[in-house]
Amino acid sequence: MNNLPDLDTTASVDTKNLYQEESFTDLKVATIRRLTPVLPDGSPDAMRKILYSGHTQIMTPGGALPLQFDIEAPNLAEAFSQFPANVETAINKLAEEMERLQRDRTSRIVSPNDPGGPRLVLPR
Repeated sequence: MNNLPDLDTTASVDTKNLYQEESFTDLKVATIRRLTPVLPDGSPDAMRKILYSGHTQIMTPGGALPLQFDIEAPNLAEAFSQFPANVETAINKLAEEMERLQRDRTSRIVSPNDPGGPRLVLPR
């Protein structure tokens, strides 16, 4: 009766890669996420380094665009200090990627039988 394939819904947790997540914000533009490595009992794992990531939004003609990027910093104060430069780098990378995609799109050779190409309907 049920023709759906059997799905493996078993989820496993990598207990060797656990982090405690904290979020810090200036309630204006900057949000930094701090990921502190922890052991399975929740105690800090001093063998791995703390990770920081920045989060903000940039306004585009199409609306707000979320921007996320890693921050290499030894502590939270330094992560906030590096935030503006990292935003600029992330925006530049995004602009380069968008330019590359536009170049790829415009340089693409389109054939009449190309399934991704434009659909032209000729009058009879």
